[in-house]
Amino acid sequence: MNSHVLVIDDEKNYLLILETLLGEEGYTVTALFDPEMALDFLDESEVDVVITDMKMPRISGQQILEHIQKHHPHIPVLIMTAYGSIDGAVEAMRCGAFDYISKPFSNDELMLSVRKAAMLSKAEQEKRLLTQTLAEQYGPHKLVGNSRAIREVLQVVAKVAPSKSTVLITGESGTGKELIAKAIHYSSPRKDGPFISINCMSLSSGVLESELFGHEKGSFTGATAMKKGRFEVAHGGTLFLDEVGELSAELQVKLLRVLQEKAFERVGGSRTIHADIRLVAATNMDLKQAVEQGRFREDLYYRLNVVGIHLPPLRERREDILLLVAHFMQKFSSENKQELKRFAPDALEYLSAYEWPGNVRQLENVVERCMILASKDEIMVEDLPREIKDEEAQFKSAVDLLPTQLELASTLEKIEAALIRRALVKSNFIQVKAADLLNISKSLLQYKLKKYNIQPK
Repeated sequence: MNSHVLVIDDEKNYLLILETLLGEEGYTVTALFDPEMALDFLDESEVDVVITDMKMPRISGQQILEHIQKHHPHIPVLIMTAYGSIDGAVEAMRCGAFDYISKPFSNDELMLSVRKAAMLSKAEQEKRLLTQTLAEQYGPHKLVGNSRAIREVLQVVAKVAPSKSTVLITGESGTGKELIAKAIHYSSPRKDGPFISINCMSLSSGVLESELFGHEKGSFTGATAMKKGRFEVAHGGTLFLDEVGELSAELQVKLLRVLQEKAFERVGGSRTIHADIRLVAATNMDLKQAVEQGRFREDLYYRLNVVGIHLPPLRERREDILLLVAHFMQKFSSENKQELKRFAPDALEYLSAYEWPGNVRQLENVVERCMILASKDEIMVEDLPREIKDEEAQFKSAVDLLPTQLELASTLEKIEAALIRRALVKSNFIQVKAADLLNISKSLLQYKLKKYNIQPK
């Protein structure tokens, strides 16, 4: 699509010349003699580039620039000025103008500047479109679930997103911590800035330091050029530190300083760099326990945990399982351009009753596998992976969720509570049927529901 250029000048000869030149180059041109009319036009029309004279009656080019900077900051502005007003044009560029053009101008220089401005405008439009797409993809409304636990998480996300506060997201692997981090970013005033993530467990301490803070040329063997770190790249946006509990003691000190002073130095450098970032961290580790054991700094823990969000494991929000299954089926059907399949009722019962040690990520993988390998339109029990349909494998998956060191009595209570929840799901939350499955009386079931604080739905 051709770029739309708005030209504003109180000298009609220049308007005519510019309209002809730009039109011959394939641009759509609107030429306006009245700057007041131009302001109304800007607010009502899609414009890619503005060319405006500096000195005009009633409204100056500087005032038009200020209006565009405030209301349409994505539109590049070229200032035209007579030779004697170069100082004013330079000042306009300092205030945000894209370029200035001296009158009388060279046609080639003018067209080169317009082409550069149009390319910048197109890039900005693509960036805004991408940001809008990502906001739609990762916004809180895209987080699937209707359980009380997920509703509470979304309430916190909605409250914390507009702020600058640091957020610590906790939860087991596969619960969706990065999705929550993206939901916070794309619901915040920083959504037009970058979302930069790094997994603190995937790199050695030395490499991670360079990735986070950058390095200067020659600072270590192999540093053949200066490199910006994630803190610099994330300027104006959000930095997501996954598995933050794995940071070394030295990096914990450096991260604490960044959070306190908003400043750091590259590895091998002495120049202090300031970065405007919003930090969101995540961990599947019990950081409070790590603090008590001396493995994680207490002052850093409280800096990170200004607002804490805990994502419950999937087995504690079973009412979301079927919603997630439907979501993933639709997703993979669309991605793979295949007919939408369905799970048989008894297969859904197995999915609802399983303990899901890998949480939502594991469920997503199971649905994708079944969509690909099932030979019929209806996915049957026999199409499910062994660990889900085999009772012994199910029990083993539940046992694997238990800590290595445990207290037997409380552990047996956890297992009993898990069995009761599974029986409720299999019986569609009809307590009489659940009691029959467990071979206990309804009154004993109700006692245990109260004891373990299990909601009977």
